[in-house]
Amino acid sequence: MFKLVKTLVIPALITVLGVSMSAQADTYPSKPIRLIVPAAAGGTTDIAARVVADALAKELGQSVVVDIKAGAAAIIGTQALIASPPDGYTIIMGNIGPNAINYSLYKTLPYKVEDLEPITMVLATPNVFVVNANFPAKTVAEFVSLAKASPGKYSFASSGRGQSIHMSGEMFKFQAGLDIVHVPYKGAGPALIDLMGGQVTMMMDNLPSSMQFIKSGKLRALAVTGKTRSPELPDVPTMIEAGFPNFEVTAWFGLFAPAKTPKPIIDTLYAATKKVLNNPDVKLRIVELGGYSPADTPANTKAFVLAEKKKWEQVVINAKVQPE
Repeated sequence: MFKLVKTLVIPALITVLGVSMSAQADTYPSKPIRLIVPAAAGGTTDIAARVVADALAKELGQSVVVDIKAGAAAIIGTQALIASPPDGYTIIMGNIGPNAINYSLYKTLPYKVEDLEPITMVLATPNVFVVNANFPAKTVAEFVSLAKASPGKYSFASSGRGQSIHMSGEMFKFQAGLDIVHVPYKGAGPALIDLMGGQVTMMMDNLPSSMQFIKSGKLRALAVTGKTRSPELPDVPTMIEAGFPNFEVTAWFGLFAPAKTPKPIIDTLYAATKKVLNNPDVKLRIVELGGYSPADTPANTKAFVLAEKKKWEQVVINAKVQPE
């Protein structure tokens, strides 16, 4: 008798769970969505989130509330995501730092790559080598000459340990053979304020967060880290053109959900985001920021993230950055 009841109950339970998940997906979203930004306001992660948040809200018919949770190389924000229910109502604007580089820079992390479910990429952009507008160097070669003449005198800011901004600085330091000091901040916003104030010397910032200051003359761009020049800064050479043939970095930003979020919900978020990124106004905004949108399916995004994780493991080894 017990075996018969057990035989009947298990399929029934599976059916109920399937119906429940299907109903959840059919009604999703039925309340506001929280979009975590694991970096300080004013940086590219924040900019990327705000570029899509309002348009995504209109597309989904629910508010998308940006929630800044900065600190600890985006670890705090990522922890907040994975502690949330996997129901599609908490997502994160991840990026190359916490979702690829951090795995090689920290001996222990409070999350694993399997704890996050990729939705799609939103923005990709080169980094840009910027200095204060009053700094004497007008080219990368001039900067190298000044730094070699005064070892330990100059510094490079970053938005936090493990971000592409930090690793671009480490790559430059290693490839140019310089003694310059890393100064990490809790985000690109505060780092840029100190750069413009003269407290730090240079920064390999994500192009979108520096663009307005370059165009206003508060910062001078010496090079970009893409394979080709930025259409928005056609007179600024690449690091390759500046004499560093192996220097190419593309920062990326994308949406992630907690692991075990039902696939129909992931697919709904992907479809809505893809539609938003094809909106002419959003596309123009991304181009004006010096970036582009590499949106792809959740499956392809997952494969891309895993490949980036492997790539940056080798970069960390080459730059001789010691894991913490």
